[in-house]
Amino acid sequence: MSNKIVSPRDAAALVHSGDTITTSGFVGAGVPDALLKALGDRYAEEAHPRDLTLLFAAGQGDGKDRGLNRLAASGLVRRIIGGHWGLIPKLASRAVQGEIEGYNFPQGVISHLYRDIAAGKPGTISHVGLETFVDPRQGGGRVNDTTPEGLVELITVAGQERLFYHAMPIHVALLRGSTADEHGNVTMEREALVLDNLAQAMAARNSGGVVIVQVDQIAAKGSLPARDVVIPAMLVDAVVVAPPELHMQTYATQYNRYYTGRYKMPEGNHKPAPLDLRKVIARRAAFELPMGGVVNLGIGMPEGIAAVAAEEGLLQHVTLTAEPGVIGGQPASGLDFGAAVNTEAIIAQGNQFDFYDGGGLDMACLGMAEVDGMGNVNVSRFGPKLTGAGGFINISQNARHLVFAGTFTACGLDVGIADGALHIITEGRTRKFSEMVEQITFSGTRAARLGQPVLYVTERCVFRLSEGGVSLIEVAPGIDIERDILAHMNFTPQIGEVSAMDSRIFIDAPMGLRDDLLTLGMERRIHFDAGRGILFINLAKLTIRTDADIAEIKTRVEDVLAPIDRKVDVIVNYDQTRIDDAVAVEWASMVDDLEARLYNRVTRYSTSAFLRRKLGQTLQRRRRATIFDSERAAEAAMYKHGA
Repeated sequence: MSNKIVSPRDAAALVHSGDTITTSGFVGAGVPDALLKALGDRYAEEAHPRDLTLLFAAGQGDGKDRGLNRLAASGLVRRIIGGHWGLIPKLASRAVQGEIEGYNFPQGVISHLYRDIAAGKPGTISHVGLETFVDPRQGGGRVNDTTPEGLVELITVAGQERLFYHAMPIHVALLRGSTADEHGNVTMEREALVLDNLAQAMAARNSGGVVIVQVDQIAAKGSLPARDVVIPAMLVDAVVVAPPELHMQTYATQYNRYYTGRYKMPEGNHKPAPLDLRKVIARRAAFELPMGGVVNLGIGMPEGIAAVAAEEGLLQHVTLTAEPGVIGGQPASGLDFGAAVNTEAIIAQGNQFDFYDGGGLDMACLGMAEVDGMGNVNVSRFGPKLTGAGGFINISQNARHLVFAGTFTACGLDVGIADGALHIITEGRTRKFSEMVEQITFSGTRAARLGQPVLYVTERCVFRLSEGGVSLIEVAPGIDIERDILAHMNFTPQIGEVSAMDSRIFIDAPMGLRDDLLTLGMERRIHFDAGRGILFINLAKLTIRTDADIAEIKTRVEDVLAPIDRKVDVIVNYDQTRIDDAVAVEWASMVDDLEARLYNRVTRYSTSAFLRRKLGQTLQRRRRATIFDSERAAEAAMYKHGA
């Protein structure tokens, strides 16, 4: 057609009984509400189409009536394969009751599945989901017993266990953009996110299906800049112009220019949040932020870390990201979640999960609803309540450093925060630290085996994942371990040396966290672990410019090792270290001297491939300069091959 503009009713008529449909959106951003409403209205009037299969990656709804909740009428949908169910309670309830078939797969897997369907592949092969409820050995992501098995298989590839998620033809793609020309080219300049629109359109087109796109304005044929077109006309069969009430930018905001990434919000517009339970948890989690690193913050409790980082002047020193494709800036919260202001880039959701799945996140902070003694976490299923995993599995399995954040108990918890201490006023009625989680969304056993650093942060204490399970490592001032912690857990954690949580967390004033994270003194950077017999040298984020800088490090090493009458093993953290070219030779000479006099075996690590290569050149004069990508790899190599 030369002009593809149709009415919502005519668009809905393109959906046939038994079709597999896919929809775009993340919470309320990018959801084609006009198309979903038209489809629901047609079914209410005609009882057709029936028995649809619904495939979606991210949650699309407001927890009430909008988004995919419009498709909840009995008989309209027969099967759902979705990433996050918590925002579509009407459909989730029907799935839990066995009225429809339901699968809960990781959001990133479904996002990648679109691309594989478009490419004509039989499915998606991924490590994501292993040893969680998605693994066929733990149910294969099936929501109920009436749902058949077989959409995910455990396979072995090159000697490694992997999950194989089956592809399927997509008959209809219901998508959304900002502007379409009369030929059907679609741009997204007013949208908060790009999402998987292009991959979904290609998947439907190459499946022999149809692509319908909702927009809020029409332009003349051929008038849209080619670089702005996200969905080209060759993929688009029909365009529907939506009214404003069915084309909100998010479910909380009609339109915010700062969410588009085309405008920057002026600095200083954010007021500090009040010191409450949520802020206390966010503050402690913020101590883990990797300066210069890339971070993902989950929905709910972890959202507060962005506000704490802004208050402490740290936003410019970390790159915050969100799974639908936001890079940089400050993520929004609530029904705006997924959008962000002052972003550096907004990319396709599938590309974001490529980065996440490959280990690109230096840190992630996610919520925790239920934790057991082995460190397993459940956020996806609680009896009749089906929340779903969303991007949780992709993110939690692959982040280099993982922090779970949440209250210690739930339902009625009330605390007092004053004078640098915490006091429990009313204890929560629901225990979150359980003997066994109902569903494994994160496998603590797998993480411990692979050496993934994991913390569990609450308002009153902090736990760490160790090989034997969960260990208590910090307690808030004012909290009694027996009365306030152990008495409200269904398992007993390991308890060794327990420290006090920083009292600044519980004082209503800036913590000065910027200085803590950006300015580490040599006494904190270089220390000897007598128990393990290892000297740890932390040069992360340090710039070495002068001979004086080199001398300071050398002197500290010599002072620390002076009482020890033998050579020691050494692990050096070079993460984001900068050594000025003008002193590179002097640095290598200093390292030579220390190795000859004081060091036994030495390994080094950095997450930066560029720095590993450059550092290897600097230190290659007389040694095999292997630089590893993690502390765990460096320590393992020390005892396997020496230094």
